[in-house]
Amino acid sequence: MTAETPAPKGAAGQGPSEHDFIYDIHDRPRAAAWLPLSAQHLFAMFGATILVPFLTGLHPSVALVSSGIGTLLYIALTKAQIPAYLGSSFAFITPIIVATQLAGVSGAMVGAMTAGLVFVVVAFFIRTSGIDWLMRLLPPIVIGPVIMCIGLSLAPVAVKMAMNDPATGAYSLVHLGVALFTLVITIACNMYFKGVLALVPVLFGIVSGYVAALVLGLVNFSTVLAAPLFAMPDFVLPGINQPFTVSLSAILIIAPVALVTITEHLGHQMVLSKVTGRDFLRKPGLHRSLLGDGLGTMLGAFLGGPPLTTYGENIGVIAITRVLSVWVVGGAAVLAVLFGFLGSVSALIQTIPTAVMGGVSMLLFGVIASSGLRMMVDRHLDFGRKRNLIIASVILVIGIGGVELTVGESFKISNIALATLVGLLLNLLLPGRDAAEKGGSLFQKTEA
Repeated sequence: MTAETPAPKGAAGQGPSEHDFIYDIHDRPRAAAWLPLSAQHLFAMFGATILVPFLTGLHPSVALVSSGIGTLLYIALTKAQIPAYLGSSFAFITPIIVATQLAGVSGAMVGAMTAGLVFVVVAFFIRTSGIDWLMRLLPPIVIGPVIMCIGLSLAPVAVKMAMNDPATGAYSLVHLGVALFTLVITIACNMYFKGVLALVPVLFGIVSGYVAALVLGLVNFSTVLAAPLFAMPDFVLPGINQPFTVSLSAILIIAPVALVTITEHLGHQMVLSKVTGRDFLRKPGLHRSLLGDGLGTMLGAFLGGPPLTTYGENIGVIAITRVLSVWVVGGAAVLAVLFGFLGSVSALIQTIPTAVMGGVSMLLFGVIASSGLRMMVDRHLDFGRKRNLIIASVILVIGIGGVELTVGESFKISNIALATLVGLLLNLLLPGRDAAEKGGSLFQKTEA
């Protein structure tokens, strides 16, 4: 890596171009600029990263540590050539909740490790066989509806958090008011903030909702006052301080969802390539980025964190600031790890009322569903074709309706995993696949 180099340069380092950057990928900022630049990335991912463990019953401090360590591992495995941050994946919220109920936290984390293993296996096949087979396996007509199912199936979770008193489970107008206030502030920040501030609407929404809840007496600071400044996160560590629970049901519930996050990963790589003027699919290669994501997920799950995925929020920070430096992204990862070991920070996160998180979730889960719809719109999928209509319809009903496949007491496939597998089968078996793929490949250049 090069030393401190603050002067703007083009993508190839040959002077100004349409990609003029403040810091290029291997440039290291001076200390005075390094901390605030890394802090921007930390704030961009913070709200979403702690929301996933908040919803799944995992520990936010562990999620912060696992995201930081996973990002550092990702940077190392991609030869420090891709400035991407790995944060908690929303796609696994429902699977982790269900798997935890069936096999405990340890069993769910082992299942999450298998999701990372799927990334590793796909990376191996891409390294040896290229990408064409994956392009045919994951067309937009399958992945688009599956992504919609992820967001829409979580809608009842957001609504319950928003309008019920967690102490009694009863409807509460006060809690709903806090949730709606949080939602309004988050939307306003997203619509009217400019520059880097536009990239942290979730964080602003959570802070604003927290203040409102504090005024209304919904926040209890007793745990924060009693918490030590530094504390060891509550790591799970299957096989060390927890039994290494291998549950076939947990694996079948969680592992297939990796196909969805692989698609998300590919989309982010193409957008990031466009922003930076590189082709990361070729150099350092898609197989390396998938390997980094997969091993980061496996390591994070071993610690007790949710599966990881590349974050669009951090890509947005790069696009606006024109700072590509992996040193900056790595600095954000180090800050996340340090935050995870601050006991007072962890305790403070735990005091956030569920109504606040419910208000934010009402927007975020809807955005997830809308992104699946956008994928199909961007690919100009023709729903006048019976093939497309049938595949999308079946996936949506299975995923949103909550259809599960259960055989005996140890074999269970959840709704999202089952919807994904059924969609893949329908895409392979129904006639007209070749003609459909010509009009809607997931990896067309226009995605970037």
